[in-house]
Amino acid sequence: MPAYHSTFNDALDVRQVGNMAILPIKTKIRGPSPSITDPNEVDIIDETLDLFRANSLFRNFEIKGGADRLLIVLILFISDCLAKLSAPRTPPSQIEATKQLNTLAVDNFPLPGDVTFPLNSHYAAPGSRPDSDYLRQYLTQVRQELAARLVERLYADGTGKPSKWWMSFTKRRFMNRATN
Repeated sequence: MPAYHSTFNDALDVRQVGNMAILPIKTKIRGPSPSITDPNEVDIIDETLDLFRANSLFRNFEIKGGADRLLIVLILFISDCLAKLSAPRTPPSQIEATKQLNTLAVDNFPLPGDVTFPLNSHYAAPGSRPDSDYLRQYLTQVRQELAARLVERLYADGTGKPSKWWMSFTKRRFMNRATN
């Protein structure tokens, strides 16, 4: 059974930095991302949250475009978020989880082309220093928005504890990789 790919691979007029797509997102967080005005339209973050659990079961993933490369980076970030929340003995409250994941989102992280980036063989490095800075700002903005939406999904049941259905994927590694 093949993995689930991004529906944004076929999108036209999408900026590419390296070979990663810069897709518009629904957000109130300041940053360089193109924005979506229709709140009902699905963006790459919604798609990543929907596909995370299914795709995290796969060890192989055929990359079909720049949107798939962004999807992989975001899936790996969700794995890191779940690992961060499962580290303490007692699960954090929703407010504590929001703080922890927002901190994780803005922490320094490797970009394609950096020595510590886990998937350098599948990604092209940004062509110039301004492209690299733009990609870092874009990914920071997307990671912040993804962290906020992930907390909403984790604590959606109103019990004050993260969903066991999401936390069960803590030990799963997509493509046997992690960004840390």
